[in-house]
Amino acid sequence: MKTKNKIFTGILFLSAAFLSAQDSNKHILDLDGISTHIKIQPTMYGIFFEDINFAADGGIYAELIKNRSFEFDEPLMGWKQQNSRILSHNLDSGVLTIYSDDSKTNKNYARITVNNDKSYILENEGFRGIGIHQNTQYDFSFDLENVSGNISAVNASLIDENGMVISKVPILIKGIGWQKYTAVFSPSRTVEKARLQITFTGNGVVNMDMISLFPQDTWKGRKGGLRKDLVQKLYDLQPGFLRFPGGCIVEGRTLNERYQWKKTIGNVADREHLINKWSSGFAHRPTPDYYQSFGLGFYEYFQLSEDLGAEPVPILSCGMACQFNTGELVHLEELNPYVQDALDLIEFANGDTNTKWGKLRADMGHPKAFNLKFVGVGNEQWGEDYIERYKVFEKAIHSKYPEIKIISGSGPSPDGEFFDYGWKELKKLNAQIVDEHYYNSPEWFTKNAGRYDDYDRSGPKVFAGEYAAQSVGVVKPDNKNNWQTALSEAAFMTGLERNADVVAMTSYAPLFAHADGWQWTPDLIWFNNLQSYATPNYYVQQLFSNNKGTDLIKISENGNPVKGQHQLFASAVQDRNKGETIIKVVNTDSQGKSVEINPGSRQIGNKLNKITLTASKLSAENNFQTENIKPVEEILALKKGKFLVDIPANSFVILKLK
Repeated sequence: MKTKNKIFTGILFLSAAFLSAQDSNKHILDLDGISTHIKIQPTMYGIFFEDINFAADGGIYAELIKNRSFEFDEPLMGWKQQNSRILSHNLDSGVLTIYSDDSKTNKNYARITVNNDKSYILENEGFRGIGIHQNTQYDFSFDLENVSGNISAVNASLIDENGMVISKVPILIKGIGWQKYTAVFSPSRTVEKARLQITFTGNGVVNMDMISLFPQDTWKGRKGGLRKDLVQKLYDLQPGFLRFPGGCIVEGRTLNERYQWKKTIGNVADREHLINKWSSGFAHRPTPDYYQSFGLGFYEYFQLSEDLGAEPVPILSCGMACQFNTGELVHLEELNPYVQDALDLIEFANGDTNTKWGKLRADMGHPKAFNLKFVGVGNEQWGEDYIERYKVFEKAIHSKYPEIKIISGSGPSPDGEFFDYGWKELKKLNAQIVDEHYYNSPEWFTKNAGRYDDYDRSGPKVFAGEYAAQSVGVVKPDNKNNWQTALSEAAFMTGLERNADVVAMTSYAPLFAHADGWQWTPDLIWFNNLQSYATPNYYVQQLFSNNKGTDLIKISENGNPVKGQHQLFASAVQDRNKGETIIKVVNTDSQGKSVEINPGSRQIGNKLNKITLTASKLSAENNFQTENIKPVEEILALKKGKFLVDIPANSFVILKLK
């Protein structure tokens, strides 16, 4: 009898525990039948671009030759002379010497002396190799001056890692003086790490410059353009803005190495090279061959913004070098050239063709204005020095262009003394948009889903300009783009969306990373010389951006915002253009949950579009072989009134109702 009682009591206990667990996994989410009258800004979800991780040269800029015009500090970096040697100062098969013309911005060129055309070979290694696709044509070009001798042809070949020829083209040399020569490669094989090899027919002396190789299949088919697969991934995000060119690269390690937009426009061959700040940014990834050719310059950034349907958001130096490096300052009385750069940039983007800079834009091929609306002053500077310089920029810009919205900065951290000081001073100055940056743990992101709930609704708007969950720690090379980081970002982003009356712009950072040339992790999109893949974090960004809607809807549980109770997070919007109600639900629990949606007074159709993003484990990642973590879509039948939806464990779910 006692034994039976014990068994019965145990069954009651287990049943109660089971029922309790079931109850905790059931949630009723109410949609407010009346709109909150908060608009979702078209700029709510955008793209942050910085030339880090070989994002520009060696990445989205499709040039395949490294140091094509011999402008690196070590002019032969990327180049190798085979079978040539100097013996007792007597030249053997041939030699390359760098000549300079200091009157030009692109000053260097190569003088090549060929003594034995049977054995002199010049090679370029590309950016960690040259990616070549079978059945794709490649435009090869170079500038050459025939100085002396009888050199009659340049023989260019693409070779694989074993020295086997993939494709070969001879180019006949005629006439004297500098001339541009072109040819087309048609590779017979796909090779990830090819090299360019140049030999000569005949002996003599030639000068060469701007040795270039581009795929013909670029974005929109533009010659000398952008890598198609990478831009397509940006286009698929449907971004509201494109912030460029960074990032700390705006500031430079020194003021002399800052990004100067005027040096990045005009004829591509005349643009002055600059070493990349990230070439020695981190001890764990020194990259002395990381330079900027500025083939992707400010004109191309504006053009890319237009292609993507995104607002251009240029960020400019405020006269302060990176405070993590030298912190070099321009004295206030010497700040005018920096301010003038900002004013001239607005003219370049928006001025008519009768203006100096508007005419240059037109001469480059875009007579129509780019309709610039935003300008950023400084990247993530902090302290009194920044506030003093911001005041000067703000007064000058708004005196001439009152319609331009200025983005200011709150420093590199989401809290602390510098952050608090920056916000206090910028609020006093009635700043329009304040940029906040946060790189932190996944736990920080889930705990901060309510970060903006108590922000001043009458103060400056927020630009969450750089953020990413770090799986190991900030500036750690072992950070991964795993599902845990992506899921925590999704939870955080529901808080950004719920506070769309304060948060006007958001962007993940960094954007791109070359698998063999990265400096910072994690990153949104990874690529090598042939392929690219989207991370789980990318798909989180895409789902928010593609479903941003036009108006915020209140969604609550027991009258409270859904911001982490029982590890559940939610936001909701209406898309007036598509006639849709869109609900975003994030479950960070290891157990699935049943969610009952109460549409209230909203009339809904008889179908539910459910999109689920999840993974088998939190440590799961995508890679070049497969993207296991990507959205899965299904259509479910609905009845009128409330409806029940299963939200899997550790998942991000979007529910779309007509």
